[in-house]
Amino acid sequence: MSEVTTETPAARKFDPEAFAMNLAKALETSGQALAAYLKPRENGEAKDKPPSELNEVIKTFTAVAEYWLSDNDRSRDLQAKIAKAYLDLWGSSARRLAGEEAKPAIEPSPRDKRFQDPEWKSNQFFDFVMQLYLLTSQWAQDLVRNADGLDPHTRKKAEFYVQQITNALAPSNFVLTNPEVLRETLTSNAGNLVRGMKMLAEDIEAGRGTLRIRQSDPSNLEVGVNMATTPGKVIFQNELMQLIQYTPTTETVLRTPLLIVPPWINKFYILDLKPEKSYIKWCVDQGITVFVISWVNPDKRLGQKTFEDYMKEGPLAAMDVIEKVTGEMKVHTAGYCVGGTLLASTLAWLAEKRRVRVTSATFFAAQVDFTHAGDLLVFVDEDQISALERDMRAAGVLEGSKMAMAFNMLRSNDLIWSYVVSNYLKGQSPSSFDLLHWNSDATRMPAANHSYYLRNCYLENRLSAGTMVLDNTLLDLSKVKVPVYNLATREDHIAPAESVLYGSQFFGGPVKFVLSGSGHIAGVVNPPASGKYQYWTNDNIKDTTLADWLKGAQEHKGSWWPDWRQWLESIDAETVPARQVGSDALPPIEDAPGSYVRVRA
Repeated sequence: MSEVTTETPAARKFDPEAFAMNLAKALETSGQALAAYLKPRENGEAKDKPPSELNEVIKTFTAVAEYWLSDNDRSRDLQAKIAKAYLDLWGSSARRLAGEEAKPAIEPSPRDKRFQDPEWKSNQFFDFVMQLYLLTSQWAQDLVRNADGLDPHTRKKAEFYVQQITNALAPSNFVLTNPEVLRETLTSNAGNLVRGMKMLAEDIEAGRGTLRIRQSDPSNLEVGVNMATTPGKVIFQNELMQLIQYTPTTETVLRTPLLIVPPWINKFYILDLKPEKSYIKWCVDQGITVFVISWVNPDKRLGQKTFEDYMKEGPLAAMDVIEKVTGEMKVHTAGYCVGGTLLASTLAWLAEKRRVRVTSATFFAAQVDFTHAGDLLVFVDEDQISALERDMRAAGVLEGSKMAMAFNMLRSNDLIWSYVVSNYLKGQSPSSFDLLHWNSDATRMPAANHSYYLRNCYLENRLSAGTMVLDNTLLDLSKVKVPVYNLATREDHIAPAESVLYGSQFFGGPVKFVLSGSGHIAGVVNPPASGKYQYWTNDNIKDTTLADWLKGAQEHKGSWWPDWRQWLESIDAETVPARQVGSDALPPIEDAPGSYVRVRA
């Protein structure tokens, strides 16, 4: 009897006996995946109930269906349109089968990675399946686009849900309708399915009964070993954060230190990945005294921590510590994503209290106005937030996996289905990639804090309107007079460049708006040595759209980091001898990156 094998050399010939054995092995391993799914449910650790999002999907699609079904003629035209498309496809396929030239009924976008394999077009079966899928997807999307009377939010939700469903049902996601997977299955005698089912079982077990798709091989990626290795010390900690001060590498440093406020939705080491990508290391090497907040990964015990608590125990506490360590009352500040929103709120609070603590503010892909907040608005309305608040009250926190899935769904073909195909159908382990490892290192969020953020920012847009209240203080961004470096990224789907540009007008001091190439992460984490991307500058930011701003903008090759460093020095160029880490009053607690960042959700 042949030995069961999962090796996949290209020259392997099809072996029916090995194929049958491996199929049996894959089936057995899929049973282990099912067991991993059922175990927490049998133990009472997880309870299956319809997700609250399902109600939103049904309600949204009902609104679309009501338009089309409310008129018989409209409904007949709708059915006739898809029927004609199918008949035309059948006719062109029949002509091609007879050896005639036949123009495709529809073709995939050149950028659609799912259909790059040549056999999608050379093989008539796969070509037919692909076109059938694309025609159906187009028809479903037209249902939403052409449904009159939908309010903009319902239409946006319907477009999003249709996209998720069509992405999930793509023929590339199934063994028998994906030529690459089918070839791999035959040439490896189904060894790919054995490996894939093994990974599936492991990923369900890692997710404690839910699928946690691995996007990167974690075997040689460890925080503090391969990532987040810039030398420094934790010099202060409280319930919500550890404050890290980094060891200087230059003889002199700018007198004004830098405080970085990262998002608590993810971990700070996105700014300190491998040394060659580390923004933090680069800043230290540029002669800046760098302090970084490392947020706690909260549990239910911290569920009542509020946005106000994050301000007081985060940037405000950090500024007090920095003054004690360096003697400087004022700091340069930088905030990333929601960390930037918190920083802007803190600046407005300081301005209202007439406390002079900040020399400048830099924002990385951060929003202070949410009018143009992009795809995440799909998840924001009263019904959805209320449902989320009920879930969070029960758990005390929003589980990191839920927020991670929401972000992944914004680019589901790239961040979900490509890994489903590669991992579980092709049986290929992902390579080690620090950025994707960070992306999967999710954090929980306190219920009270997240509820305040969603309502005051996304739902009611109070910060820019001047109606947001924090610590019994009405916040007014126009009173923020410090110089601002406001960075947006051109392909950002989380903090769209249009939104960041529009938000620039609400600050009361000078604002330098800069647009970087690429997206929410790569557009920010773009070290000069890589020579990638570009950035644009244009001093005219008043009453303009992004398209008009770009028409008058100057393009610069490479990273925006040196431009920002020059801007920082233009505000305060004074230097002092490099500072030691910590002080007698605040001795180091532990080595960077600290212990808070190591807690996994």
